[in-house]
Amino acid sequence: MQHVPLRIAAKRQGDGSFEYAMGFDEQADADITREYDSLMVVVNPMSVDLLTGAILDYAELEDGNWEFIFLNPNDPSYIPPNSV
Repeated sequence: MQHVPLRIAAKRQGDGSFEYAMGFDEQADADITREYDSLMVVVNPMSVDLLTGAILDYAELEDGNWEFIFLNPNDPSYIPPNSV
């Protein structure tokens, strides 16, 4: 069985904010590839600098409301999580 990698992308908008995307996609020759446990992740070279240092998390933001979130210090709207 062949597994399709998870593609993660970031794009800077005209106002400087970031737009994120993710989905399952085939790997292209120029992609940067990393494997985490058994999950293959691919990133287009144009997104690498924007995603360097970013963390993708799955968090419960409100009771029962789970979402994927990007914690990205490169994003001008990034607010670091509170230290415990």
